[in-house]
Amino acid sequence: MKVYLGKVRQRTAQHVTATHATVTEMTRKIEGHGHNLYMDNFFSSPELFDDLVKKQIYCCGTVRPNRKGMPQDLRPKTTKLKRGDICVRTRADLTAILWRDKRAVCMLTNIHSAPAEGNFCNEGGKAIKPQILVDYNHHMGYVDKGDRMANSYSISRRTFKWTKKLFFNLLDLAILNSYILHSSCGGKKMSHRDFRYTLVRNMLAHAVPERRVPRPLGRPPNVELHVARLEVCGSKHWPIPSETQLRCRVCKARGVTQKVFMKCRKCEVRLCVKKMCFEDYHIKAQF
Repeated sequence: MKVYLGKVRQRTAQHVTATHATVTEMTRKIEGHGHNLYMDNFFSSPELFDDLVKKQIYCCGTVRPNRKGMPQDLRPKTTKLKRGDICVRTRADLTAILWRDKRAVCMLTNIHSAPAEGNFCNEGGKAIKPQILVDYNHHMGYVDKGDRMANSYSISRRTFKWTKKLFFNLLDLAILNSYILHSSCGGKKMSHRDFRYTLVRNMLAHAVPERRVPRPLGRPPNVELHVARLEVCGSKHWPIPSETQLRCRVCKARGVTQKVFMKCRKCEVRLCVKKMCFEDYHIKAQF
């Protein structure tokens, strides 16, 4: 994997395309081992295939017909093909084919032998796929399936910073790879979704244990917890003299007429001090 950070001037000096230089750089560790490399039409070109075959890397992939070095008579606009028709052009060990099904598909390979030209359809009139295309779909299908599985439960979110998007994408790929390894090593059979649930549970199990609030014992008190006047700690509820004489709030609630010259500094409520009305008002909720 290599993150694209912009055009490199050294590649321009080598007179090669950016895709050619990228594939060459990423295949350095497998040179001389005889690997088969499959790629899509974004990277494929006759010049790239000729360069890699010298390093014992054999290639196959779809190719754009207007690439430099491609035969001019294999362009779909200049060649009229029916469903099932195959056109083949060879040069040394390099083979280019144009096959028509619902649309024209152009392939380039130095792995397979050249197929026969002509029209190939089955009894139902459906075009028969060449072996080159069958192998390409088989190997490239793993890439498409991997992308689909990683995007099915993607954890990435929209963001303006590309570094965050890259991080979440790599995390999705790491989870997918771990699921594939778990399935291939004889682990418990489970779906991709269940594997992610299990992974989250195991990660949370190693995290800090959840703090449990102790449950109070016995009968709950009559005092309401969210009444502002009952929260006397540091709230400055103090009795002060009043300029006017009014009835005590607690005595009035009890049906007793009692006029006082005292009130609460914060509540501005007239209350008796001698009869404990001041204390009852601030610790009980029914007043």
